[in-house]
Amino acid sequence: MEDRGLLIVLSGPSGVGKGTVRKAIFENHSNNFDYSISMTTRKKREGEVEGVDYFFRTKEEFEKLIEEDGLLEYANYVGNYYGTPMKYVNQTLDQGRDVFLEIEVQGALKVREKMPEAIFIFLSPPNLEELNSRIVNRGTDSDEMIKKRMKKAVEELKLIQYYDYVVENDTVENAARKIRNIIESEHLKVTRNLKEYAHIIEEME
Repeated sequence: MEDRGLLIVLSGPSGVGKGTVRKAIFENHSNNFDYSISMTTRKKREGEVEGVDYFFRTKEEFEKLIEEDGLLEYANYVGNYYGTPMKYVNQTLDQGRDVFLEIEVQGALKVREKMPEAIFIFLSPPNLEELNSRIVNRGTDSDEMIKKRMKKAVEELKLIQYYDYVVENDTVENAARKIRNIIESEHLKVTRNLKEYAHIIEEME
């Protein structure tokens, strides 16, 4: 019933499990949205695939794209750039398909400035102890980096007020289900369907 798709923004502290929850959501083949792959200058982790998990670029390549205003948002997080290609997002939305972004909190707030009509979902940990455990068990960060990520997580939790929804990642299955329910509910809002029903009423009269 809607002409333009929804932009769904999922973000939260590093280590909260955004990528895992996003993958669980996309395992449901009934989804009518596309995943917008972010671009980053951080090093590729074991098992990650170019063009699937991220577009991996050098700092110089990324900064050139910034100069060309080719990003919907970008942020520098603990020494690495992360960003969202703007052209792809707008083209997909104009086709009536939803776009799902999984990005850092800094980036989400920048998207809010440019596209306040988007749906913003904050994925939170059950508690900070659990978040610390997940980061440690990931085995990809030094002790110093873990401390930086935990400090940053506390700062990011304070920004929850700028989101529309908060979903606790107690289990991946629960979090994915709640996010799918949020998206479905957003599509059923009267404000998003007035045009179609106004047309139906006009035909009946």
